[in-house]
Amino acid sequence: MNHECTLYKTMDYLAKKWTMLILLELRKGEQEWKRFSAIKDSVKDITPKVLSERLKDLEVEGLVIKRIDTSSFPIKSEYRLTESGEELVDTIKQIKHWALKWKVVNEACLVQDCRRCTL
Repeated sequence: MNHECTLYKTMDYLAKKWTMLILLELRKGEQEWKRFSAIKDSVKDITPKVLSERLKDLEVEGLVIKRIDTSSFPIKSEYRLTESGEELVDTIKQIKHWALKWKVVNEACLVQDCRRCTL
């Protein structure tokens, strides 16, 4: 595959471990902004270093926006999906539906919206 291919370039950052789970985590719940520590607590087994790297990558790609709250100590980093990130999560959910149909039998996922997922 040509390294200049749109799909190649897109998969270069999306296929990195944890990336799609981070995007899904940012979509979960009713809160628009999520603190770094909340993301870290929800994405089990990810290290702070890797989470930081992935969030930076997603920010560079325009899928995530970061804001820093300096009004108190310690300083808080918060993240939310951009419009582009929201649309990508919709695509990830389509992959979930494909997997449920063809590959993975998971009763809980069949009846639950990803935004409210507790798995």
